[in-house]
Amino acid sequence: MAIVCRTGAVTRADQTHTPLELPLADPLGADIATTYLEVFSGKAASLDVGIWETDPGRSRWDFTDSGEVIYVISGRMTVTEDGKEPQHIEPGDLVVFPVGWAGFWEVTEPLKKVYVIFE
Repeated sequence: MAIVCRTGAVTRADQTHTPLELPLADPLGADIATTYLEVFSGKAASLDVGIWETDPGRSRWDFTDSGEVIYVISGRMTVTEDGKEPQHIEPGDLVVFPVGWAGFWEVTEPLKKVYVIFE
């Protein structure tokens, strides 16, 4: 059976509220509020799929042990991989952070995304 999540119907009230913190990411400055709804988790925890929202803020990400694919539903951010040029991300963008990616996320507008975390 396919797992279907009508992303447009998911509100922050449907999601788990948590601050952005390690080991996921290191917020740089004030606390950054986030919410998420896990849609799927693999048996061996090697695949997690869900919806995640965050308030604006700057954070450091290090995908040492896993990678992430995101589809941006709303909001904007700039991602800057260490040693690379910044990339501007907006609604409708599909972004892959491969295993080994490290750098900064600067969320400039409240962001809502679908995520797939893989090992």
